Amino acid sequence: MNRDFILLLLAATAAVAGARVFRAMLRRRSVSLVDASVDTEAPDILGDEPAGASRVARWLSLAGYRRPSAASSFIAAQVGAIIAAALLALLLNRVGAVEWMVRWLGNIPGGVGETFQAIAILAPWIVFLIVAFVPILVVRAARRDRVRQVEKDLPLALDLFATLAEAGLGFDSALARIQESQPARRALTMEFAAFQREMLAGVPRLQALRQLAQRIDVTTMTAFTSALIQAEQIGASLAETLRHQAEDMRDRRRMRALLLAQALPVKLVFPLIICFLPGIFVSTLGPALHQMIKVADSVLRNVR
Repeated sequence: MNRDFILLLLAATAAVAGARVFRAMLRRRSVSLVDASVDTEAPDILGDEPAGASRVARWLSLAGYRRPSAASSFIAAQVGAIIAAALLALLLNRVGAVEWMVRWLGNIPGGVGETFQAIAILAPWIVFLIVAFVPILVVRAARRDRVRQVEKDLPLALDLFATLAEAGLGFDSALARIQESQPARRALTMEFAAFQREMLAGVPRLQALRQLAQRIDVTTMTAFTSALIQAEQIGASLAETLRHQAEDMRDRRRMRALLLAQALPVKLVFPLIICFLPGIFVSTLGPALHQMIKVADSVLRNVR
């Protein structure tokens, strides 16, 4: 019992440390992307984050979880996942699942199963890590989906924005038209709606743009808001600025599509090897192996 308690305590400590390291890596990566974009596009345009802002709350806000209880709910879910993972790992040890898998792998002829016995021995720890990181993976998936939505919708919104601005509509009217043309539950549409609410509440446009970039925290959106802030400060034409941003965004989207297309053959290598090579081996070597087995069987019968 003391041994199980010590193992449980060590596992919980390792999971908490791993979660903190994982969150720190994600935060450093996100901050580095934004800093690089701001340094190259428009230095000192975006304001700094509040010093007292919680890091967990900031990370959850970037993923779309912005309720006041989001941080406490995430911490409670993380603690519950760690406890559930530890109990599940102990249950696997108690019922003898590890020993059964080791024996089953040892019975495979040819010594093939012995290669996987180490994985079977580490199965409780693998299950523990997978279950313990479920809340982090869920938030990370939500953040990736949010970034994907913004990067997908922003080029089309910029094209429409530039067209409406060239047609003579003002900034607020064009933004309202864009919101009407986009689905209401998309991340970019909801952020534009929050931007409009801030403007109606009396927040200056420059500050609202800075807050918009901070809430989304995507490189393309940071470049867009930085260009708008610069145009507002120096008095440049809004329509011309939006047209340049739309063309730049379209070029970036085209280059990203080309990069993905060039990486496709490399990604297809592993599915082809896993799915097609076994079938090719069976179809080509199967008859020969069958004949060899028949010859060996006949030889063994004659010897007996």
